[in-house]
Amino acid sequence: MVLVFLLIACGNKKNEPTNVAFVMSDTMLKKCQYTKAAYMDIQSDLKLFGKVKPDNNRSANIYSVLGGSVEKINVEIGDYVKEGQILATIRSSEVATIQQEKLNALADISVAKKNLQRTKDLYEGKLNSEKDMIAAQRDLDVAEAELARINELYSIFSLAGGSTYHIKAPISGYIIRKDISPNEILNKDAEDILFSLAEIKDVWVVANVNESDISNVALGYDADVTTIAYPDRIYKGKVDKILNAIDPVTKAMQIIIKIENSDMTLKPEMSTIVHVHYTEDRKLIAVPSSSIIFDENRNWVVVFRSRNDVEVRKVELEKDINGTAFIKSGLKDGETVISKNGLFIYDALTD
Repeated sequence: MVLVFLLIACGNKKNEPTNVAFVMSDTMLKKCQYTKAAYMDIQSDLKLFGKVKPDNNRSANIYSVLGGSVEKINVEIGDYVKEGQILATIRSSEVATIQQEKLNALADISVAKKNLQRTKDLYEGKLNSEKDMIAAQRDLDVAEAELARINELYSIFSLAGGSTYHIKAPISGYIIRKDISPNEILNKDAEDILFSLAEIKDVWVVANVNESDISNVALGYDADVTTIAYPDRIYKGKVDKILNAIDPVTKAMQIIIKIENSDMTLKPEMSTIVHVHYTEDRKLIAVPSSSIIFDENRNWVVVFRSRNDVEVRKVELEKDINGTAFIKSGLKDGETVISKNGLFIYDALTD
């Protein structure tokens, strides 16, 4: 019975401070790292869900400005195009009408110039009045203004020869939307988007913030973004915009995080998980997360005072954020803990 009692007593000594003198060796002293516990503003993390969107300032939607039949399409979704590149060619009767208007305008200018010259000659010969000469000049001005208007249409619509015109890229970027097919008949009054272009070297991540979390978000807060496609990669950004309106359906406010995307791994409409980091208005004792040893469903630290004065102590953990552990109780400001290789000391003291 005495033997059994001793065995049980030995078994209960796990995680209890030992009475045996313990001295850290020189090798162990060098391998360990030591950190002083100190009060720190509590860092918190707000988890949100969002989607990748192109920067509105670097994107463009392209509509049909003239009716006609789609003759040729030169691009597909995902293609990179340069500003001015031809996206599609449209055959249109409206182009022929504009061309005829240009010919008429040129003819009117020719007639108006001859009439003005004749009126000037008659005026110099005292056979015409100044009023007649002013009217002839006005007719020429009207004809030239009409030609200028038609030339502006040629420039806006990128009109080609014959009855065709080209739809061109207004900016450089990637084709992220295409809603046009060969031989399709386009209506100039339709509001359908034919192409969408976006420069995605920088993108927006648009995330929803529930009403209960709105007070925890502010401009400039750091944010980490992850995606399903690259779960191990963290994209760094900051809260760039806060859209100060609540969606009546989702009951959420939206924020925008601007992300640098030079390698083009972030694609528009990708789903994302966003972690916004913010500081709470209170302080707790903080130590590196590596100082915490979890054993038998409890958290421990190794408190270091000297090589022969080391203590295993139970602590109550408030939270662990980005490599920092915030301690609710069990540790005092200014105490030193072993923040690297403390597990070896813990095992030696508790075995």
